[in-house]
Amino acid sequence: MTDREVDADGPDLADPTVPFDHETVRYDREDGVAVVTIDRPNARNAVDSRTALGLRDAWKRFDTDEEALVGVFTGAGEHFCAGADLKRMDLEDREEGWLGCSRMRVEKPTIAAVEGHAVAGGLELALWCDLRVAAEDATFGCFERRFGVPLVDGGTQRLPRLVGRGRALDMILTGRAVEAAEAHDWGLADRVVEPGETLAAARELAAGIAEHPQTTVRTDRAALYDGLGESLETGLQIEAWHGTKALGTAAEGAARFADGEGRGGEGVE
Repeated sequence: MTDREVDADGPDLADPTVPFDHETVRYDREDGVAVVTIDRPNARNAVDSRTALGLRDAWKRFDTDEEALVGVFTGAGEHFCAGADLKRMDLEDREEGWLGCSRMRVEKPTIAAVEGHAVAGGLELALWCDLRVAAEDATFGCFERRFGVPLVDGGTQRLPRLVGRGRALDMILTGRAVEAAEAHDWGLADRVVEPGETLAAARELAAGIAEHPQTTVRTDRAALYDGLGESLETGLQIEAWHGTKALGTAAEGAARFADGEGRGGEGVE
């Protein structure tokens, strides 16, 4: 099934004014937090072609939805995502990536809520997010190693940037399972919570981020990503360029502070 055939089935789901009605992907927004859910629990949320297109549309919607400030990425049921659906093998190398969104860059913060397995392409989707909240019994791993499937959704690039070259090679070459505690020690998991609590914890984290002035949340986030791999001198120039776009917000914040808001660390957790 081609993009043209799928897209011809209905309205543009990336349009925030159109109800998001998709067979295997859900998009729900409450206040400023949008939740994108892979809804194939019987397949451990493995991604087939239809699901990849749904993820593409959901994250495009998130990026254009002015009411959505932070995105949470999760899977229905007991697992985050087991990667590509190897029983179907119907994915295509699209502009946005094999799994639908791995080459997309959204302009707002994203958080993965990881229950159970985030393995193979599921690990790559979790790495696509800015932060990861994992259950105590969550498992990460390049499980595609045993089947000879390459990492083509960002794993070879994002994983070493996050955990370092040695640890990334450990995961990529061996294909071994990395449990939540080790993932947290490495910085692969940013928060570890009780099983069944990851979505609630990710929502809470997202809501806290959404409370901050969003202009500087986004410019600082963009400066960090744009500066990766650059020299310090170039990185400082990138930071300055992004920072100048937030000077109005900074002036407003300084005025609030001068009026007494936030004195003594109030509002900081």
